[in-house]
Amino acid sequence: MRAALFVTCVNDALYPRTGIAVVRLLERLGVEVDFPAAQSCCGQPQYNTGYRRESEPLLRRTAEAFAGYDHVVTPSGSCAAMIREQYPRIGRKAAEEGRGSTLAALADDLVPRVRELTEFLVDVLGVTDVGAYFPHTVTYHPSCHGLRSLGLGDRPRRLLAAVKGLELVELPGAAECCGFGGTFALKNPDVSAAMGADKIRAARATGAEVLCGADNSCLAHLDGTLRRAGEPLRTLHLAEILAATEEEPLR
Repeated sequence: MRAALFVTCVNDALYPRTGIAVVRLLERLGVEVDFPAAQSCCGQPQYNTGYRRESEPLLRRTAEAFAGYDHVVTPSGSCAAMIREQYPRIGRKAAEEGRGSTLAALADDLVPRVRELTEFLVDVLGVTDVGAYFPHTVTYHPSCHGLRSLGLGDRPRRLLAAVKGLELVELPGAAECCGFGGTFALKNPDVSAAMGADKIRAARATGAEVLCGADNSCLAHLDGTLRRAGEPLRTLHLAEILAATEEEPLR
């Protein structure tokens, strides 16, 4: 099986280890992974800030970059949700405004092929035990886009529960937003910081060593809160845990 990796801006710029982990994991499971160099931002920051027209060229670029792939895998629920929820709306709006149906056609072609990483592992590859080894206590934060927009459900937790050596503990108030919300954190910094602090208090109460998530944008927000508080709890993307094995532990 062949798949394309949509690594996303946050991972490319700040968390390259997550992209490396996804490739390592998928290749271990027999997937041939390509990385189309033409990919760039999906347009979520522009769209969420109200610049819909400015997001249109990014829809076009993303669709063209991933043309021809049966599967497009991303370790980010927010970017997957942008493509699957908003691209069709962008395309329809362009058509309604008399600017043709090209964007709608590109969106319709791309949307069914895009999968968040845990969806791809569980639904497409049909696996929950990926052969990982991570001897630590972990609690999982389900980011809003994954939980509400994509409906990931228990897929991430099922994957974590199958990791050898890992003890998974429940996060109180797991379904509550961490406060990042993309540009929400910029527009409402005080509220965002308070929500992040609430999430950290809940994570600390579990006694876990690692606060895991499937979206590094949320983890960046929470990690900043942890660092400012001098907390020993560390954040880690789920892909990095799943990529770790006894022979090749997490570095």
